[in-house]
Amino acid sequence: MRNLWVIKPKPKDEIVSLLEDEVRLPKALATILAQRGIVNFDLAKEFFRPDLSKLYDPFLMVDMQLAVDRVLEAIRKEEKILIYGDYDVDGTTAVAMMYDFLKSIYPNVTYYIPDRYTEGYGISIQGIDYANDNDISLIIALDCGIKAVEKVEYASEKNIDIIICDHHLPGEKLPKAVAVLDPKRPDCQYPFKVLTGCGVGFKLIQALAKELKIDEENLHQYLDLLVVSIAADIVPIVDENRIVSYYGLKKLKESPSLGLAALLGEQSRDNLTISYIVFQIAPKINASGRLEHASQSVELLISKDEKEVKKFANDIDIINHTRKKTDGNVTEEAIQLIIDQKEEDNYSTVIYDANWHKGVLGIVASRLIDTYYRPTLVLTDGNEGEITGSARSIKDFDIYEVIDQCSDLLLRYGGHQFAAGLTMKKENLAAFKERFENLVKEKIRPSQRKPSIEIDTELMFTEIDARFLRILKQLMPFGPENPTPLFLTKNLKAGNIRTMGKENEHLRMALMDENGVQFNAIGFGLGETLEDIKYSKSIDVIYSIDENHWNNKVYLQLNIRDLRLNSF
Repeated sequence: MRNLWVIKPKPKDEIVSLLEDEVRLPKALATILAQRGIVNFDLAKEFFRPDLSKLYDPFLMVDMQLAVDRVLEAIRKEEKILIYGDYDVDGTTAVAMMYDFLKSIYPNVTYYIPDRYTEGYGISIQGIDYANDNDISLIIALDCGIKAVEKVEYASEKNIDIIICDHHLPGEKLPKAVAVLDPKRPDCQYPFKVLTGCGVGFKLIQALAKELKIDEENLHQYLDLLVVSIAADIVPIVDENRIVSYYGLKKLKESPSLGLAALLGEQSRDNLTISYIVFQIAPKINASGRLEHASQSVELLISKDEKEVKKFANDIDIINHTRKKTDGNVTEEAIQLIIDQKEEDNYSTVIYDANWHKGVLGIVASRLIDTYYRPTLVLTDGNEGEITGSARSIKDFDIYEVIDQCSDLLLRYGGHQFAAGLTMKKENLAAFKERFENLVKEKIRPSQRKPSIEIDTELMFTEIDARFLRILKQLMPFGPENPTPLFLTKNLKAGNIRTMGKENEHLRMALMDENGVQFNAIGFGLGETLEDIKYSKSIDVIYSIDENHWNNKVYLQLNIRDLRLNSF
C-alpha cells in the first residue's frame, strides 16, 4: 500500500528566526522544534536540558495522601501487603519497581500477577481470594483497577483495602477503594495526564519517599524500568515522560538492573533508543505473560542473583521465539480468513477464530494493520463460553470511543485511543461486528484510510554537518509526540545499489545530491524497488538520519522510510 506524503505545516517565520538566533539552531531544526510547540528560549532550555528536579509534586495527584497514609499504616501495624499488577510490560515493570522499593523498607510484601487465561485482565476474584487466604489486608493494584467497582466491593467484604494506581480512562463510577490514583480522573488536578501505570506507581513511591525522608536519588535506580514501561505503552514522550525517559535510557546504557542487562545481552548500549526497547526488550518481557505466566518476567526484573537472572532471561528468550512462530501462524490464518470472507475492502477488521492463542491477539491485530490499514479487532474464545480479544487502531482514530459505543453488547472492555481489550458473549459477535463496521465507516475520514508519512521539513545534503548532527541527537529520546525527524530531499542520484537480507528484502546504496554531496543509505523492506531505482532519472527520498555502530566505529547513515521515482 503506497504511503501518502504529508509535509507538516511550516511554523511562523518569526518563531523559526527567534530559535535560530536565541537558541543558535540550524534552520531545519528550529523549524522542527517550532512544529513541536517549542517556540521560545525558555521552552527550548527545558527541552534540551531535562531535569529530574522538575518532576511534579506527587501530592498534586488526588488521593495521594490517602494512599501514603494507608501504606504507612500497614507498615506500622505489620500488615501483609500484596503488589498486584497487569501481565503486560507496563504492569510487570510496575510490580517489580513497587515490590523492590517496599521490600527495601518493609519485609511483609509479596506480589501477584493474574493469569491471562484463567483470570483475564485487571483485578480478579482469584487474586482477592489469594490475598484473603494469605491474611493480606492491603493490595496495591498497578496498571489496572480503575473500573473494578464490583471487585473492590468484594475485597472490602473480606476486609481487604485496595489502593489503585492506574492510568486508563475511568468509567462513570469510581471504585470505592481506599485511594484511587489516576491522573485521568476528572477531579484530578495532576498537571500531566499521560503517565504509564508504572509512572503512577513511581509517583506513589516518590510520595512515600518524601514522607519517610528517603533521598529521592535512591529512586533513580528505577528509571530504567520506568523508561521500558513508557516505550512499551506507546505514551507521549513529552513533559514528565521526556525527563524520566532521558535519564532512564542513560541508566539503561550505563548501569541497568541485572534483569534488564540480561535481556540486553551482548547488545552494544551506545545507541539504545526508545525504538529498540519497543521492538527488542518489550516483546521479551511480554512473552511470558502471552504464552505462560508473567510472574517469570517479574522474577527476572526483581532478582539480585546473576545465575538466576541468566536462567530467567534464557527461558524468556525461548518463550519469545515460540511467541514469534505463533503470532506469524495466526497472522497468516487471519489474512486468509479475511480473503475467504471477502472483507478486504471493509472499513474495519473484526475477525474471530476459536483456536487462536489469546496471548498473541494484540500483535496479530497490529500485523493486520500493516496489510489492511484500518481499525482492527482480533478475537478468540475466552473463559466460560465468552469471546475475548484485542483491538488496535490507526493514526488519529479513537478505537476506544467506538468500542464504548458498543458497550451494551460487551461484558467488559478497557483501554485507550490506540489499543483496547474486550470480552463479549458469543451470541453478540455478529451484532457487534456489524455495529463496529458501521461506526468506523461513519467516523473515519477518507485521508485516514491510507497510511501516511509526515515529513518534518525538506533538507539539502549540504545542511548536514557535525553541528547539525550534534544538535539533532539532543532532540532525543524520540517517541510519540516527539517522533524521529523525517526529512525530504529531492532529485537524488543512487549508486552502488545492492540488496541485503536473507530474502534480499532490504536495500543499501549511496545517495548523491545535485551538489555532489554523498551519504550512505539503507532502505528496510525496499529490496523490490532495486531495478526501478536503477533505471530512474532520480529519486525523491524521505529519511531519518541515524548512526550505524559497527566494529567499534560510528558511521552516519540515512534510513530511507519511503521513496519515489522520477522517470526520464
